[in-house]
Amino acid sequence: MGMGAGAEAAVVRDAWHAMLPDEALARLATNRETGLGATEAQARLETYGPNRLPESRKRGPLARFLTQFNNVLVLVLLGAGFVKLMLGLWVDAAIILAVVVLNALLGFVQEGRAEKALDSIRNMLSAEARAVRGGETRMLAADTLVPGDIVQLESGDKIPADLRLVEAKNLRTEEAALTGESIPAEKSVDPVAAGATVGDRHGMAFSGTMVVSGRATGAVVATGSDTELGRINQLLAGVSALETPLLRQIKRFGYAITAVIGVLSVLIFAFGRWVKGMEFVELFQAVTGIAVSLIPEGLPALITITLAIGVQRMAQRNAIIRRLPAVETLGSVSRICSDKTGTLTLMEMMVVSAVTAEDAYQVSGDGYAPEGEVTRNGAPVGAAPVLALMGRISLLCNDAELFQKDGAWRVEGDPTEGALYPFAAKLGMERGAEQAAAPRIDAIPFESEHKFMATLQRSADGGTMLLVKGAPEVILDHCDRQQSADGAVAPLDREHFMRASDQLAAQGERVLGLAWLANPRVPAGGLSPADLPRTLVLVGLIGLLDPPRKEAIEAVRECHAGGIRVTMITGDHKITAAAIAKMLSIGDGRTALTGAEIETLDTAALQERVRSVDVFARASPEHKLRLVKAIQANGQVVAMTGDGVNDAPSLKKADIGVAMGIKGTEVTKEAAGMILADDNFASITAAVREGRTVYNNIEKAMLFLLPTNVAQALVIAVAIFLGFTMPLTAPQVLWVNMVTSVALGLVISFEPHEIDVMSRPPRAVDRAIVTGFGIWRIVLVGLTLLAYTLVAFFWMKSNGASDGLARTVAVNAITIGQVFYLLNSRYLIDSSLSPAAHLGNKYLPLGIAAVVVLQLAFTYAPPLQAVFGNEAVPLWVWPWLLAGGLVFFLVVEAEKLVIRSSPALRQAVTAVEAGVRGPAHGPVG
Repeated sequence: MGMGAGAEAAVVRDAWHAMLPDEALARLATNRETGLGATEAQARLETYGPNRLPESRKRGPLARFLTQFNNVLVLVLLGAGFVKLMLGLWVDAAIILAVVVLNALLGFVQEGRAEKALDSIRNMLSAEARAVRGGETRMLAADTLVPGDIVQLESGDKIPADLRLVEAKNLRTEEAALTGESIPAEKSVDPVAAGATVGDRHGMAFSGTMVVSGRATGAVVATGSDTELGRINQLLAGVSALETPLLRQIKRFGYAITAVIGVLSVLIFAFGRWVKGMEFVELFQAVTGIAVSLIPEGLPALITITLAIGVQRMAQRNAIIRRLPAVETLGSVSRICSDKTGTLTLMEMMVVSAVTAEDAYQVSGDGYAPEGEVTRNGAPVGAAPVLALMGRISLLCNDAELFQKDGAWRVEGDPTEGALYPFAAKLGMERGAEQAAAPRIDAIPFESEHKFMATLQRSADGGTMLLVKGAPEVILDHCDRQQSADGAVAPLDREHFMRASDQLAAQGERVLGLAWLANPRVPAGGLSPADLPRTLVLVGLIGLLDPPRKEAIEAVRECHAGGIRVTMITGDHKITAAAIAKMLSIGDGRTALTGAEIETLDTAALQERVRSVDVFARASPEHKLRLVKAIQANGQVVAMTGDGVNDAPSLKKADIGVAMGIKGTEVTKEAAGMILADDNFASITAAVREGRTVYNNIEKAMLFLLPTNVAQALVIAVAIFLGFTMPLTAPQVLWVNMVTSVALGLVISFEPHEIDVMSRPPRAVDRAIVTGFGIWRIVLVGLTLLAYTLVAFFWMKSNGASDGLARTVAVNAITIGQVFYLLNSRYLIDSSLSPAAHLGNKYLPLGIAAVVVLQLAFTYAPPLQAVFGNEAVPLWVWPWLLAGGLVFFLVVEAEKLVIRSSPALRQAVTAVEAGVRGPAHGPVG
């Protein structure tokens, strides 16, 4: 029973879902009764390989550690450190090396976790399978299955490979991980169109999914990498995670500062050597000092700490960050692509509508919870006779179980049936009392072949009643009368209920018909589907929906206010997706694109369509991946949410992948950069707020640190050009950098949210981390700080101080200037003159106090005097230094005042920041 080359190719190529079962068996050269023989199975195992997903080649720990040094700023720092080492400046070299190694270790720990996503997919595969081999049914190791094997499925089984069903009895499978649908998929053996998406392939059962109910027999058509799960695994392995916007900006900044350092070093070296005639070693050491001065050594550590603080704040808002840079990425997100089920919705079915012969009712509530009410035209209604009958059918014609566990309501069985219990509870009915009053006598279980469930109950008057629920078209075919509001019975108005059913379906609701019959005639052998009377009394229709989360509606509104577009990408049906999107105000409430329509678009056309469409339905993993790429190609920063395996490739490709912590698969969690502990879209909005604050604080930190670097470099350069004694030595430069970055820079990491942080548009992805106005501010402050430092140095020299004492005063001057500038820099152009302006950050006084202690130790502690060549500063000098710092503070405030006073200047500043910061406001005081 061997398969030729053509048949082998067909196993991978053919649209099995479009074939009749017998045709599929013929293509596979197998038999549904006997399966494959042992010899043939072994031969096919050698041809196709084991039924497991291949492991990708992983980088070793050393390779991952070394890649942390692939950063231009880090390489420049290492070069400077090496030169310092060669010149015997051990303290300088040690500080530089410590900063570099610390950042490399942090990156090493954070990186590489996404590789676990592939391991998680492999763990989804079943360990064993019930298969027919040589005419005998036996349990086989799932990895030995081959195309052509006949597999038997029962309720609770994990499906071991992709199967073409050849027999199915009331089979339903849980495919949410692959398709995103919240309701189990009903299966049959009937073929569907060749172009059907995974969620519509009713004749297929897919590897890694679960059998919810029923039983079936299927022929294996794909194993390992050829399964739908394997295809997702290949997509995930082929997706490389993007650099975050901040890392891209830091890289560009690194190249720019490296170029500036290189050009300045060459020019200054040439001037000092050939114009001033300085000694090579002395000049080389001075130029190296300038290079080190210009490199913000503390910036990498400061960025890491700021991100870490953001991680802590986000964790308090149920957003767990798995990679540090993801914190900042959230702040630049301009489009959130969200899965529907479980993220924007509760992933819990709920009765939202009820239609009777006379009225239409609305039902409020929150998923499976029994709280809520039934209203008509906005007014609450009680359990009228017709509604009470609907509630009774909901409670009694039902096989699901609803219970509360760990504070959450959970369903065992069909989610649709589980949703009927809270509907009855909202009508004031109690399940136990109804069951006691009308015990069940017989039942016809729901099966996909007849699409209804019926139960025979004992009624309170000693008679019986037949209660029926099912697909509306089937129920209507078995009814000839309808229940009226007053309890009377009237002829059936079929057209009324057909219109109502179509209207509910158009709203994305799953429709059920409810009917009953008093004292039916029951055959002696008991109830059977064929015996269902066609004289039932129709009670009404109910519409069920996986409703939007209330907090998600508000969160979407907040995103829109902040210039962030929210897009829904789901595997669910187009009508349902459009209905939920309309409730959430996503898109225009009408336009939705399906996976089949996406297939017809090339890359350029899709890139154009995503500019105007925000709802995508029936999307496969490939579609989701293409959509993320198309949106990114339009220059947007994308956050993608998801919980199923089908979401993992697009989560990894997105700028920030967001996985669900409760209902998400391990695969999704490992592929994501952030996990929502509460599966709530509203938590994303809170995380975006934190991300924007993190970026603002990093930007403030750069505008605070860089003027010090500029001032230090200028001090040395001016000394070379004018030929006077160096006011600062290289170790003193590194001391100032350490004090300002650790004690003062760290304060900025704790800056609170700015008032309007969520009303600004997202910043542009191509915007430099230091804007044109930022450069002006750095140059202005750097020159002012230079002037203050040189004045302090020469003032001491004019008073007869030694070089050591004058340098000590110069170091204290530049540090005091930084303390005052910290007060300036908390606001971009708003005034910092009021005490109230500095009450928002509780770490501000602690940072200043730390600087005071450090500088006193630097100035007066003998060990530090020995290391840095310092001398004790006379007490009479300090008031003058503080006065100079105050003058420096007022100079910067004067610049801010000039900008605020001139509408043209203020507009120019905000224009530079436009679209990325919005109005220039300070932190929340």
